[in-house]
Amino acid sequence: MRIVIDAMGGDHAPGLIVQGALDAAAEWPDIQLVLVGDTAAIQACIQGTKPSNVTIEHADEVIGPDEEPVKAVRRKKQSSMVIAGQLVREGQADAMISAGNTGALMTTGLLVVGRMEGIERPALAQLMPTMDNIGVLAMDLGANMDAKPEQLLQYATIGSIYRKQVDGLKEPRIGLLNVGTEERKGNELTKAAYDLLEASPLNFIGNVEARDVLQRNCDVLVCDGFAGNIMLKAMEGTASTIMGTLKTEFKRSILTKLAAAIMMPGLRSLGKKMDYKEHGGALLLGVNGLVVKAHGSSDARAVKNAIRQTRSALISDVTACMAKEISGK
Repeated sequence: MRIVIDAMGGDHAPGLIVQGALDAAAEWPDIQLVLVGDTAAIQACIQGTKPSNVTIEHADEVIGPDEEPVKAVRRKKQSSMVIAGQLVREGQADAMISAGNTGALMTTGLLVVGRMEGIERPALAQLMPTMDNIGVLAMDLGANMDAKPEQLLQYATIGSIYRKQVDGLKEPRIGLLNVGTEERKGNELTKAAYDLLEASPLNFIGNVEARDVLQRNCDVLVCDGFAGNIMLKAMEGTASTIMGTLKTEFKRSILTKLAAAIMMPGLRSLGKKMDYKEHGGALLLGVNGLVVKAHGSSDARAVKNAIRQTRSALISDVTACMAKEISGK
């Protein structure tokens, strides 16, 4: 398994990106990691001897966080992100990971790695934490702001394949994000998508409201990128606010500090469950290779977990299974 990493993408690049890769290389010697970026800058981040399963691929350019995605990808052919995508397209790597510009990574997936046959628009999918620790694969979370009903059906199909192959779920339950659970709720997109999903061979359970997602009333949650991204950001903000408020309240007095000491194991467990750094990255599903978007503020732990997630997907050969089922070949 060869995983290429955009070492120059993200708020803490290249330092923490490289450190996360080194940590992963030490824990999983069966993977080969390729760090793409400025060779001198990457070398400066490696203390001691470079592991034998880590190599460096030089890149002269970097796509910045504020650059226009399509222009950046087309003009910066020698950027770390584009070179990583080229390695996947050419079969020199099985997957790529980047914490850089999200729009540019989506464009790299489409224009450089290439769409999977039978997929109109790839979707950004992420395993959202749930109370039972199994998670809900939500998609699309921002790759496509506007979607057609047929595309939501495609999301459901590839999401179902992912949960079967990677997570071992026999009949993943497909839910459609909506404003109510009733069959005819929603806008024209969700109503049309409901009919397509209901007529499909997928295990479609109907509409799902955002408030119920963390209870895992479905295994794959389908939505357009606009609604999905709003839901994701709202949940991330809510979790951050709750944890911050708890910390403030527990510091108010000696009694609250004592209470915090007693509750600490449970609070740490809750914090870990809701922390994006523990859950890897978001996957761009529907392209000819595995493309993973790590959080822009990823630290070494988040990068390591993104590599863990990518490794699991590669072991399951999920991309090949998707391509075979979607194309019917």
